[in-house]
Amino acid sequence: MWRLALDEDRVLVEQLKLLLNNVGTSVLSTVFLSSLLVWTLSNPGNLNGLLLWAVAVIGSKLINYVHARRTLAAGVNAQNARKLVGTLMFLNAADGAAWGILPWVTLDSASLAGAVLVIAVMAGIKSYAMSVLSVVFPVYIAFCVFDATAIGLKLWQMEDPAYRVLAIVALLYVGTLIAQARINARVTRSVINLRFENTELIDRLRDETHKSLEARQDAMQANLAKSKFLAAASHDLRQPIHALGLFLEVISRGELSTIQRQMLENARGASRASSELLNALLDFSRIEAGVIKPQSQAVSMQAVLSKVEAEFGPQANEKGLFYRSRETYAHVETDPLLLELIVRNLVSNAIRYTREGGVLVACRNRGQYLVLEVWDTGIGIEPSQHQEIFREFHQLGNPERDRNKGLGLGLAIVDRLVKELQLELTLQSKPGAGSVFRLRLPLIHVDVAPQREEFIQHMASPLKLQVLVVDDDRAILEGTVQLLESWGCVCDAVAGLDEALAAASRRRPDLVISDYRLRDLETGAQVIQSLRAHVGAELPALLVTGDTAPERLREAQSSGVPLLHKPVSPKLLYQVLYEIANKDAPIVQRLE
Repeated sequence: MWRLALDEDRVLVEQLKLLLNNVGTSVLSTVFLSSLLVWTLSNPGNLNGLLLWAVAVIGSKLINYVHARRTLAAGVNAQNARKLVGTLMFLNAADGAAWGILPWVTLDSASLAGAVLVIAVMAGIKSYAMSVLSVVFPVYIAFCVFDATAIGLKLWQMEDPAYRVLAIVALLYVGTLIAQARINARVTRSVINLRFENTELIDRLRDETHKSLEARQDAMQANLAKSKFLAAASHDLRQPIHALGLFLEVISRGELSTIQRQMLENARGASRASSELLNALLDFSRIEAGVIKPQSQAVSMQAVLSKVEAEFGPQANEKGLFYRSRETYAHVETDPLLLELIVRNLVSNAIRYTREGGVLVACRNRGQYLVLEVWDTGIGIEPSQHQEIFREFHQLGNPERDRNKGLGLGLAIVDRLVKELQLELTLQSKPGAGSVFRLRLPLIHVDVAPQREEFIQHMASPLKLQVLVVDDDRAILEGTVQLLESWGCVCDAVAGLDEALAAASRRRPDLVISDYRLRDLETGAQVIQSLRAHVGAELPALLVTGDTAPERLREAQSSGVPLLHKPVSPKLLYQVLYEIANKDAPIVQRLE
């Protein structure tokens, strides 16, 4: 109970700081609006009253502003937070009452247009106050009660029955605003709590990293903890890993001794291991966000199997397992990248849970379909677990949550992709006898030209591109620029929209590479849109993001700009730039 109370006070402190920082934005608007109303609504009968009302409203707002500045300067803490709520309720109740005087001063002598103006202003004031005060719900209630009571009583005592109806409507309107204010307050608390939780995660990560330097055993435990954090974090953890990959690629292009080269390869291996965990989380998040759109075409099964075998064959050999994939000349109609992702996860899962024996991948013709089979001699799966293994983060035989055994997302990704592609996947397995996964694919009988290799193996050709790089992370900005310059590019590096426009004015870019989420609520999509408006709509551009949140992925996808996900493979980045430099963009179109 003590910890809960402490957390509530901590959140309240942040809510109060938000409210107090917002007070200043309304001072000038109050002065302007009240002056305009005096000028518009005044007549010989109400001029003195209107002037007194304007003085009261402006004075009330200035008192609120001075109090906010002094309170922030003195500091808001858990000890004075609840008392401060009471003070703010009193000040804003007075402010609401001051605004509530306006109908009493004007409605009796106002024209129809003037009455409409007064009612509209009062409604707008309540709505604006909600945006400023609703972060601390009781404060907004205090404002509304006095403001709404004053105008409601005035409307009710007017002789015209229509004003009484309007009073009832105003009451309903206020009720709606209060309900919305309550939602806003709840959302604000949730956001603040999330920020505290993220801070705690980062602090824990820092502590575990420090302990990992003390001893080998501590390092192994810290790695497990970091992997767990990687599954929970998105943007902030992808940033340094992405920067690390860029710097390692730059270092690899220099002259290194044998020992340095070995250390570099070890560092690359560690970077790849971290990337694989994050990519599993990203794949799952992209599926959840609905941003993966299948693009069916004729696919050579042998090309897919060869690529998967080249990747996982060495892993199987390291475990003392055999790995075989039978040759096939079959072609199927599906999305090649998503099919490859399915096969990779099935094979990776088979190797992970096989201790001896091996893995066999084979294709069988079955009429109009091709059945892809992945066999293993692993631990097998209880019949009761045949459905459970497709749940996210569900793992067999890993109670200690060993991150060397993955995150438990592989089969969940397979399940979602199979449904997305409208395919059929079956499982046959029992404990101690291994498993076989069977994927049924639509078989086609056509000649398919060899597919272009996805990655250029030797990144030697100078690109000669003028690139504008936009990122608010200094390490990533420096790493990207150094890597691009090693490829022959000329770079301008900036942190936001204003700097990007200035750089583009000095030197027109051939390409823009922008992080999606920037400071001050800017996005890379906004930067690219502004640059295209400035220098031309045909300006090629790439978005790069470390976010895995589904809503953020949907936002980035809706921009229509090709999207790369951190940590970005330097080979993939090179190929995209290579094709832009050579006026050929199949990879860019595929990313869209």
